[in-house]
Amino acid sequence: MKTDSFKLRHIGPSTRDLSSMLNTIKVDSIEQLIYETIPDDILLKQPLNLDSAMSEQEYSAHMQSLSSKNKVFKSYIGLGYHEACLPAVIQRNILENPGWYTAYTPYQAEIAQGRLEALLNYQTMICDLTGMELANASLLDESTAAAEAMTMLFSVRSRDQKKNNVNKFFVSEEILPQTLSLLKTRAIPLDIELIIGDHQEFDFSEQFYGAILQYPGKSGEVYDYADFVEKAHLSNIKVAVAADILSLVSLKSPGSFDADVVVGTTQRFGIPLGYGGPHAAYFATREAYKRNIPGRIIGVTQDTNGNRALRMALQTREQHIKRDKATSNICTAQVLLAVMAGMYGVYHGPEGLQYIANKVNASAVTLSKTIEALEFKQLNSVFFDTIRIQADAKKVKEVAEKHDVNFFYPDSNTISISLNEATTIEDLNTIVSIFATVAQKDSTQIKELEESNIISSSLKRTTAFLSNDVFNTYHSETELMRYIKKLERKDLSLNHSMIPLGSCTMKLNAASEMLPLSDPQWGNIHPFAPINQAQGYQEVLKKLEDQLTEITGFAATSLQPNSGAQGEFAGLMVIRAYHESRNDHHRNICLIPSSAHGTNPASAVMAGMKVVVTKATEEGNIDVDDLREKALKYKDNLSALMVTYPSTHGVYESAIKEITKIIHDNGGQVYMDGANMNAQVGLTNPGVIGADVCHLNLHKTFAIPHGGGGPGVGPICVAPQLVPFLPGNPVIETGGDNAITAISAAPWGSALACLISYGYITMLGAKGLKESTEYAILNANYIKERLDGHYSVLYVGERGRAAHEMIIDCRPFKANGIEVTDIAKRLMDYGFHAPTVSFPVAGTIMIEPTESESKAELDRFCDALLSIRQEIASASSENPNNVMKNAPHTLAMLTTDNWEFPYTREQAAYPLEYIAENKFWPSVRRVDDAYGDRNLICTCAPIEEYMEAEV
Repeated sequence: MKTDSFKLRHIGPSTRDLSSMLNTIKVDSIEQLIYETIPDDILLKQPLNLDSAMSEQEYSAHMQSLSSKNKVFKSYIGLGYHEACLPAVIQRNILENPGWYTAYTPYQAEIAQGRLEALLNYQTMICDLTGMELANASLLDESTAAAEAMTMLFSVRSRDQKKNNVNKFFVSEEILPQTLSLLKTRAIPLDIELIIGDHQEFDFSEQFYGAILQYPGKSGEVYDYADFVEKAHLSNIKVAVAADILSLVSLKSPGSFDADVVVGTTQRFGIPLGYGGPHAAYFATREAYKRNIPGRIIGVTQDTNGNRALRMALQTREQHIKRDKATSNICTAQVLLAVMAGMYGVYHGPEGLQYIANKVNASAVTLSKTIEALEFKQLNSVFFDTIRIQADAKKVKEVAEKHDVNFFYPDSNTISISLNEATTIEDLNTIVSIFATVAQKDSTQIKELEESNIISSSLKRTTAFLSNDVFNTYHSETELMRYIKKLERKDLSLNHSMIPLGSCTMKLNAASEMLPLSDPQWGNIHPFAPINQAQGYQEVLKKLEDQLTEITGFAATSLQPNSGAQGEFAGLMVIRAYHESRNDHHRNICLIPSSAHGTNPASAVMAGMKVVVTKATEEGNIDVDDLREKALKYKDNLSALMVTYPSTHGVYESAIKEITKIIHDNGGQVYMDGANMNAQVGLTNPGVIGADVCHLNLHKTFAIPHGGGGPGVGPICVAPQLVPFLPGNPVIETGGDNAITAISAAPWGSALACLISYGYITMLGAKGLKESTEYAILNANYIKERLDGHYSVLYVGERGRAAHEMIIDCRPFKANGIEVTDIAKRLMDYGFHAPTVSFPVAGTIMIEPTESESKAELDRFCDALLSIRQEIASASSENPNNVMKNAPHTLAMLTTDNWEFPYTREQAAYPLEYIAENKFWPSVRRVDDAYGDRNLICTCAPIEEYMEAEV
């Protein structure tokens, strides 16, 4: 046994288990299984051209060496990114804790109450600081959130505005540059006309539907926007405000001056810079827009017993339900980072945040006065954390870099300095010495901070915030540690049992892949730092791009999209740009199979395309005749086909090359959804099947953890003709020669998370990657055979094999009164998270075990499903009082004096022997989604309610 082989640690089944599993599947070898599963004409003939696999120890040393090439300067660049202090208790107990970072999106609320509570805290914090009524559970970054605000306000235009095609959107010239770039990206396909200008000179008589302001502005100046918002509303113009979260502790909230939407990032609430992400954006708005708000909302409801419970609210507006009519294509949020930012608020509380904000502002005031004493002019009159100095930028930069300091230089005569929580008096004196050197004067020493009085009374915050009990209790490390642990115990994560979600690929997120995330040499690099200061990052990101390009069989890769859904949008926008470069502006038809993910049609609409759905055959495959008919019908306007491979039904369709040829013959491009790439790596690839672009879910196939619903990373890989159009960035040059405007705020998206996938590929190597795919297929087919005769697999390949996942048909159980939801909830009693429920076919479950699960764990899962099958057989539609309908069973139920059920406590909680060794207790009974949607509550209860309860 090669104990230094990462492959040994990553792949679940042992060599001893292999023969037994092959015997169950009725094949002689894995090679035979692959032959019977994947069409021969798409199998790779040569192994992947990747470096030899590193051991974990070699990889650790490798990353340490690369990290030393990063120069961690003190960064005062700002532009929405600031050095922050991550409390060690949050780093150790959340960021570095698989109980938090391996959890899945909380679709099964009964076993996700801990992270749901953490997200409710986050939403409450955002509502309090912004002064708004409703907040979601995070978005991808500030610029994406701003773009979502623009499109949401576009969709809620008045009837007259829609009738008159009012499409102008005002953008303040104080907006962050990366946000402006992303607004352009989103506006173009929707025919939204952006008007960029000075908000103080805005003509309200023009035909606008909305506006966006930056608060404070990118220059650091704090403007009083109250009059602007009032005049805008008189002209039926709705206003979004992009606000710095920490400044809202000191400045009056946008809600107090009647903003309609408030967006921003919570990065400076304890989240590392990470060269651009991942960071949780926030989005807050009026309750009137609850049906239009993008992303997920956590709400309060009740369970079967009427006890308080949490769950995701108003899901019917989301892309997985509404598809091309969804509020957005947002699928992955930044839950792990939102949890951390929310805990930062819990740990510091209102007084702690006030102390931090006051210190930052006092530092800026003190620095401003000290530099002005050196006879430099400071240009901002009212500011929170950013000052602008008039000086020779070239001279200042030369001296600053010698002191390992980065400022931002908007032009040759201006230096912008944004201070942060980590700025010390020693740091301030270093900055002063830089300007003293430039001025050739003696440096004045700052010994203490001056009291801040630069913010006028009309702009100062006077309203209370974070008054809820949760923000006023856990201020010692002991208390916060216990609170985090209490919430963690309510959540089922991969550190308890397998999470067999079809299409979501919940595989091992190895500790050796995760460790670099805690290293400040990786964490403290600003995304707009000069390239020569981030050489370690540049080597990793370039190598990862090359690895992904090789794996997909394409020509180039962009890491910028920071979620799978954003990758879809990016891919389609690149296709759009390609067609336009050929004067094919009219090509706007996107063919999408009926089985596609809901994000596919939503992304196509966002990219300005018209969706045409193609049929599926009875076997679940794409109906090639219907596809050909529609491709010919729309050949003059065909833009793209969106296809998932293997199919969402878990089958390698043998006609895939014919399908891609049909599209190319009719002038279109083929977009391959990379959701199922875990069934391709090392065996086939998108280039071989004839695709032109694909996105990859690094949080699925390439081992970035799901984090309870995010972070995600969704890079796109493209064929040669699409390389020139890969997305750019307005601050740091990246992308193709004819790059489309930005897809995310940072040049390389969530760069810090990309280190995980780099580790995964580097430690597995070509052979390990191929074997991972083979074992994913092996594990899926093993489950299929073990369940054979008890459950029906809905779709299989031509030789009767499943791909890496399969769909189990649960619709026949309705005769016994059992729905697929009952199976999902009963699995909780057996210690398992349910597979994917009712997608892509209602009344089914889709199972994907991944390569990381051992035979022993697969057997426990199969034993659970077989036991449940017996319980289904015993159920009756005439008597809903059964173990299936009452699932899940909580500890409170089992320990009550009264037991009024027609089955034993043992049957309820311990139906199989293995459960007693590692029992997981759902913390609530089955939640009532409808009740919560009718009585929408999306923030914590006010402290007064706690006080009343005590009385």
